[in-house]
Amino acid sequence: MELRHLRYFVAVAEEGNVTRAAEKLGIGQPPLSQQILAFERELGVQLFHRTGHGVVATEAGRVLLVDAKRLLEDAQHAILNAQRAGRGETGHLNLGFTASAAFHPTVRSLIRAYRGAYPGVGLTLSEGSTAQLLAMLEEGRMDLAFLRPGRHSFAGMTLHEVAEEALKAVLPRHHPLAKRRRIPLSGLSEESFVLIPREASPMLHDEIVGACRQAGFEPLAGQQAPQLSSVVSLVAAGFGVSLVPASVSQFHAEGVAYVEIQDANARSKLALASRLADGSAKVSNFLAIARQQWGEPAAPHTTPI
Repeated sequence: MELRHLRYFVAVAEEGNVTRAAEKLGIGQPPLSQQILAFERELGVQLFHRTGHGVVATEAGRVLLVDAKRLLEDAQHAILNAQRAGRGETGHLNLGFTASAAFHPTVRSLIRAYRGAYPGVGLTLSEGSTAQLLAMLEEGRMDLAFLRPGRHSFAGMTLHEVAEEALKAVLPRHHPLAKRRRIPLSGLSEESFVLIPREASPMLHDEIVGACRQAGFEPLAGQQAPQLSSVVSLVAAGFGVSLVPASVSQFHAEGVAYVEIQDANARSKLALASRLADGSAKVSNFLAIARQQWGEPAAPHTTPI
């Protein structure tokens, strides 16, 4: 039994006339009559009583009509679902981010825009280090990830530049420089720095150390912290000072002050990574919205930026 047989049967049953059903279906009346007869032989039951004015469904035909309509509706529903999935309107998107990326307003804005445009797509957000996110991307457990690019291997990945933002000093509230609006980075040369370990966030670690070196000093390594919120908390507790991406200053904590850095080299990059070979519609849709949000970005990179 084929779906076309069900469509022919339903049309004849609803019209009560083979000629009118044929016109509705856009086929000839003799071929339709032959198809109905062949369908009856296949099922082994009579579906219609023939009358002088048309046809009337038999008991078997009336029972079949209910199920036939349901089957045709289910088939149409399945087709529409497949088409929506093919357009990236359904399914699931796994999105990763580093702790520092979560604070950036562009990231939040993009996630809101995507959810608004594709409400039928489930979104799972996962936090991790750049190394962890890249491993999950490579294994197919992650679709996209916001990260600080660094010197990792990005073989098989595409990096889309999201933003470059200034670094800010985070100081204990009682620090002599805490009430200043802007300070030279060299003013922290004698301070102990609370830093995220390089293995946890190579790019951010290197950007902080590199900015200090550009300012003429090597930062004094003090207490280490596993993530940026911990960095801020340890600074508040008096363990030292640190540098964080400017967007992190939205994280308000008792006992700390965020101060702008005068040095032009004190900056941090943020990127969106995807698999180079991933042509899925849901990823393409996310990237398309990203381009709308940010304007056309620079050409994607396939090497570290």
